[in-house]
Amino acid sequence: MANTQRVYDELLVTLFIGGDRQAGERLAKRWHPRLLRAARRMLGDADLAQSAAQQSWVAIIGGIGSLSDPARFAPWTFAILRRKCADAIRGEQVRRQRAGAVEPDELPAAGSPGDDALAVNQAIATLPDDQRLAAHLFYVEGFTLAEIAEVQGVPQGTAKTRLFHARRKLKAALSGDVT
Repeated sequence: MANTQRVYDELLVTLFIGGDRQAGERLAKRWHPRLLRAARRMLGDADLAQSAAQQSWVAIIGGIGSLSDPARFAPWTFAILRRKCADAIRGEQVRRQRAGAVEPDELPAAGSPGDDALAVNQAIATLPDDQRLAAHLFYVEGFTLAEIAEVQGVPQGTAKTRLFHARRKLKAALSGDVT
């Protein structure tokens, strides 16, 4: 993320904490698509992702006053989203168990051999949750290793290892190698 965008987000957070509702609306307009995209990546279901993103905003708005450093808004927000997605997964597992329909997740059917976007999405979907989130935050959101570590609640070295393994698995999956 460009430095200007970070400074603008920091300003919006500061104004919103100070009571400026329009700043909060601008912040939501800027960040909701990113949170929704990340939630879809983590959950694989549009309805669950929408719900998790909305629940995240409830927590963000309710807790933004406790954010001690407005410059940390991005990792703080994605940490909230990660927890809401984990809650959604647990809720969905309980729902499936109660319905007696626990089924393994399946990848969408492979498209044409030239469909690179589908191949990348399928490869990402096969990553373990922690590596999938690390890859999304790094490649899609442009987070630094320190920010990824903060979002995932792990040391920076662990975040680096997760990203390393994600890259290796993606490379193998996309080249057709089996690791």
